[in-house]
Amino acid sequence: MSLFRGLLSAKRIIGLSVAATSKSTVSAPKGFLAVYVGERQKKRFIVPVSYLSQPSFQALLSKSEEEFGYDHPMGGLTIPCPEDTFINVTSMLQ
Repeated sequence: MSLFRGLLSAKRIIGLSVAATSKSTVSAPKGFLAVYVGERQKKRFIVPVSYLSQPSFQALLSKSEEEFGYDHPMGGLTIPCPEDTFINVTSMLQ
């Protein structure tokens, strides 16, 4: 059952990403933040602010800090990892 919930969560995150790509200048809804994910081509994802306190998400943020410091080229938080890794991590946080 938890695998099913994880897949639904990943689908929801992907849906938010697809919906957000055409409106990348629109800010995230209250309680959420936009992050840009990818190694070469960046994709915008909308995630709950509550993820910031999760150790697995913090590990992604550490990777981002190592690569970019506080200068993010996309104008928002950029996480330099493969999209599938990001989706796997965030689907476990649901």
